[in-house]
Amino acid sequence: MVTVAKTLGELRASGHVQRSVKEELRENLLAALRDGRDPWPGIVGFEDTVAPQLERALIAGHDVVLLGERGQGKTRLLRTLGLLLDEWTPVIEGSELGEHPYEPITPASIRRAKELGDDLPIAWRHRSERYSEKLATPDTSVADLIGDVDPVKVAEGRSLGDPETIHFGLVPRAHRGIVAINELPDLAERIQVSLLNVMEERDIQVRGYTLRLPLDVLLVASANPEDYTNRGRIITPLKDRFGAEIRTHYPVELAGEIAVIEQEAHLPAEVPDYLLEILARFTRLLRESTSVDQRSGVSARFAVAGAETVSAAAVRRAAVLGEADPVARPVDLESVVEVLRGKVEFESGEEGRELEVLEHLLRRATADTVRVRLGGIDLGMLVSAVEMGNTIVTGESVTAKAFLDELPDLEVLDEVAERLGAQSDGERAAGAELALEGLYLARRISKDQGPGGRSVYS
Repeated sequence: MVTVAKTLGELRASGHVQRSVKEELRENLLAALRDGRDPWPGIVGFEDTVAPQLERALIAGHDVVLLGERGQGKTRLLRTLGLLLDEWTPVIEGSELGEHPYEPITPASIRRAKELGDDLPIAWRHRSERYSEKLATPDTSVADLIGDVDPVKVAEGRSLGDPETIHFGLVPRAHRGIVAINELPDLAERIQVSLLNVMEERDIQVRGYTLRLPLDVLLVASANPEDYTNRGRIITPLKDRFGAEIRTHYPVELAGEIAVIEQEAHLPAEVPDYLLEILARFTRLLRESTSVDQRSGVSARFAVAGAETVSAAAVRRAAVLGEADPVARPVDLESVVEVLRGKVEFESGEEGRELEVLEHLLRRATADTVRVRLGGIDLGMLVSAVEMGNTIVTGESVTAKAFLDELPDLEVLDEVAERLGAQSDGERAAGAELALEGLYLARRISKDQGPGGRSVYS
């Protein structure tokens, strides 16, 4: 905290300068850009597209709506806005709306400021308390967002027309902060109307009474593109009041897709990077597939959940078979299809083919990854060994050591391990499985499914 001022007089003496929320955001953003600091920590894949647009909107002082399909990081991006606020800001101690000591706006605070003068007590509020978020639901009311007459205060003897009878809602309570409304189209149209005055005139109306409050807020929202949802729409007058409408997107590059998985997934077991690559490719293939309803999108959460499922499969195998260090292997990818098919919306003509589509695309993703990761390695010796009768069995009921013991002693397997950076038994087993699966997908060897989830390469 920069200052320890406890009263209005001490604050004035310290030379503190009041800034609006939008001025704070603008100046702190520009300072970050000048210093070469990343204003959007944890945001992946938006560096050259969404981030510059959002930065221009904040510099212009615009309210912002982010449009995009599910799982594109809209909410996460909105939450990073709070990091651009001043770390600490002074407020009138005990004030309902957290008003700045230089500018009280409610009747109670104005009265206290007049009575106490420079002795007006102040407190310091952290920026984490200045970000308010509301998930728009059809049952959200005007009272939730704006406020309503408080019957308790009326019962105390105040008249209905007294501004002090109002119980303030989310938006006024976010005064001198950021208000984020998630899934704005889900808000009933008559409720959206209540935001019009807040965004333009910066006053509020409750039960027919207009309360002139010069609210200092940045209003941001997220929504699915209007064409892509049947749940509702943003009414035209409200859309007009947003200064910036920014389209988000899924990661453009494969590396961005993998980075999102690495950042978001909680992995109790080691998952080799090539398995994450397979899941990333799998997700991207789904987004391109004509069998999948692209209007609903394929969320980044799909790939994250896939990585967590693969990791969990490795932990389960280690617990059942007594492995000390669980490492995910390609065989664990088989658990992904059944678990995650509910996260994908298919086109109407694909009923009954969902598993077939998912399995086909997962095989394609695996084959593409093998080509990239093991390209240039001659696996002919491994093919010959299998053709000579060296049947190799793997699966969720086979430990890494047991699998390695079954493998023929070939230099090419050491080359595969070196290429993939595999050192431990689990890592070497995963690498060898990847090579075998690649050979199977290239139709150079066969694979049969045996009992107990076993795969037999021959």
